Amino acid sequence: MNARRTTVIAEPRGQVALVSVGFPVLGAVVVWGLKSIAGWVAGLSWAPLQGPFRLVADVPEPWATVGSVAVGAVLGLVVAGIAAHERLVVEVFNDGVELLKGGKHRSFDRTLVSGVFLDGKKLVLLGVDTGELARETHDLKPEELADAFQSHGYQWLEDGDPYRDQYRRWVDGTPDLPPGANALLKVRAEALHKDDNDDAAELRDELSRLGVVVREEKKRQYWRLTRPLH
Repeated sequence: MNARRTTVIAEPRGQVALVSVGFPVLGAVVVWGLKSIAGWVAGLSWAPLQGPFRLVADVPEPWATVGSVAVGAVLGLVVAGIAAHERLVVEVFNDGVELLKGGKHRSFDRTLVSGVFLDGKKLVLLGVDTGELARETHDLKPEELADAFQSHGYQWLEDGDPYRDQYRRWVDGTPDLPPGANALLKVRAEALHKDDNDDAAELRDELSRLGVVVREEKKRQYWRLTRPLH
């Protein structure tokens, strides 16, 4: 039995390593720099946060330097961890597509994918019912994504979303939506305002089950239907 031919698109290892190592180093340098000027800032009558700067300035050496470097490195590690959590890996093969992001693994059978396109920094898998199977933010190279999908026979939509002209801006109480959709869009608007991406993605899936496709621009939501209302 022949092994499945798979094309994997991921961020270059060098870029991943740079983030993993560079952010902790940068964090250590920045916090150490703030520690170095703490005494000077604490002496400025007009400067904000004088209390915290005085506390830092009063910490004896070498503990002030050791502590600032350690705190900065930890903060950098946290940022690097968030970046790793949000990193998208795409696996394309003749029979389907697999997306790995945030510890979640999603699989889509080839028969369900009618096309693939980029909407800014988002990768979109279009379903056969005109709905969207997936819409994921990425930092991958567009040309590598296009080559991967085309090499496996998928329809790559170079001009982007073929249904872009059907979107309408959502406002609370918008008519012509399925029952329950307005309530979900209202909750999703709150999630977007709070930068709760996980909740917003979950609510997108709920709306998809109602036949509503939603996308956002600067936290404003736009919608279209995959099927007419009866």
